[in-house]
Amino acid sequence: MIYLDNAATSWPKPEVVYRTMDEFLRTKGGNPGRGSNSMALAARETVEETRRLVARLINVSETSRVIFTLNCTDALNLGLKGLLKPGDHVITDSIGHNSLVRPLRKLERHGVKVTRVQPQPDTGFLSPHDIETAITRDTRLIAITHASNVNGIIQPITEYGDIARRHKIVFMVDAAQTAGKHPIDVAAGNIDLLAFSGHKGLFGPPSTGVLYIGNSVNLDTLREGGTGSFSEQEDQPETLPDKYESGTLNSVGIAGLGAGLKFIFDEGLDKIIAHEELLTNKLIAGLRVIAGVTLYLPKDLSQMVPVVSFNIKGYQPGEVGTILDQAFDIKVRAGLQCAPLAHKALGTFPSGTVRISPGYLNLAEEIELTVKAVERIAGSRNPAR
Repeated sequence: MIYLDNAATSWPKPEVVYRTMDEFLRTKGGNPGRGSNSMALAARETVEETRRLVARLINVSETSRVIFTLNCTDALNLGLKGLLKPGDHVITDSIGHNSLVRPLRKLERHGVKVTRVQPQPDTGFLSPHDIETAITRDTRLIAITHASNVNGIIQPITEYGDIARRHKIVFMVDAAQTAGKHPIDVAAGNIDLLAFSGHKGLFGPPSTGVLYIGNSVNLDTLREGGTGSFSEQEDQPETLPDKYESGTLNSVGIAGLGAGLKFIFDEGLDKIIAHEELLTNKLIAGLRVIAGVTLYLPKDLSQMVPVVSFNIKGYQPGEVGTILDQAFDIKVRAGLQCAPLAHKALGTFPSGTVRISPGYLNLAEEIELTVKAVERIAGSRNPAR
């Protein structure tokens, strides 16, 4: 079996992630922050260690501003709905995932104004000029997708962060596709809100996510409840991270996320990026010469995460995905990838594309076998050049 759907969730996980989660449940599975017994304290220390590792990854000095969430979608909802009020104006992109698109659509129905900036057709980047031109006196937020989950293009977020800082506007980045696959520095990027998942490039398990909240931002809560702190008060505490982490945390998942982060630091982010870039370039080179294959790529291949979308003449994307799965035991993603606006921008709506997303634990031989499989599928309906 060849797994090439790492943009959805990474698999397999490093062995240390499995071992850490198993050990945690067996030896540290108390309720973090609830009580002073040794199990609860051990669980709490594991959570806080992971918080410190996340802070190190994104260059945050105040670790309490790293908030654990259910996933990136949950983090984005907290950032958007905790900040925006009727009458506020948001500038965003038109290439984002539904985890950014749908909360904004709901907020629009409740009086929030949204401007969606189209990417430049020649580069795929959002023009900083277009973003700055869209600013009004009501603009409260600029919310940008760091990298597309359809064609992998990485947006130059530092340029957008500079604009937001000059105009004293909150800057949010959806880093679901870049955390663990591309360097992120919230200080250098002037990022006020950074949302990402733990189960993709960070090698963590499902139902782990993070929202970094900068010290200039104060969000309303989406949920209130037990935090293990200030239990004598009926009001939600204002102390971070407790304010946004009501209820029992997914401590075993956070332990696994911590193990994934340690794996990244041990391997080295540069090494991970280089290997995934090698696999991606090998995949692109192989697909490019197959008759009937259309690739949807950024102009500059050095500015993309390992996400490659394509279609085969004579086939629907879902048909290709099914054949790869059932005939070749190759797991990919076919369709709209939960990003209809990105497909509209690419001209692949409503059918979508076939998406292949290699990961660090994939081998070059697996890419070669996948290219051969696509060649066989395409060759059955498209003559060789």
